[in-house]
Amino acid sequence: MKRLTVEQFREAEKLPVAVVLDDVRSMHNVGSVLRTADAFRVSEVVLCGITGAPPHPEIHKTALGAEESVSWRHEASAVEAVDDLRRRGYTILAVEQAEGSTMLHEFRPEPGRRYALVFGNEVKGVAQEVIDRSDACLEIPQHGTKHSLNVSVTAGIVIYSVALAMT
Repeated sequence: MKRLTVEQFREAEKLPVAVVLDDVRSMHNVGSVLRTADAFRVSEVVLCGITGAPPHPEIHKTALGAEESVSWRHEASAVEAVDDLRRRGYTILAVEQAEGSTMLHEFRPEPGRRYALVFGNEVKGVAQEVIDRSDACLEIPQHGTKHSLNVSVTAGIVIYSVALAMT
């Protein structure tokens, strides 16, 4: 398999998508999202609030080195992160079950736009203040007895779907 080196990855063209983690408490979830961000060449990951940041052994366990390739930063809050991303021209999409949300399979990214995908805390989801600052909410349709998916699973599904729709 032909894999990029970390240096080649950093120089490679990125998907015009940023990922924001809003108070994600599990280091394993953080590592998993970083690994997914590497797989799809996400432009950056913003770790917010209580979300752990590298270097950390539990993040490394699931990131498998993606914390070295993916551009990431920490912000005090997801509100600060989405405000900054909006100023930089990103359309903010909270991934949350909410009234009026767009089902993921119905979302059509607009060519030339940059998107920030906001994923929330494992129990509380995306903070309402962040949802209120978002341009829209995306939702994964679910048909079982549970009303949510693990945040890293959700990120994998959503990032893949958006990447596929943008290419």
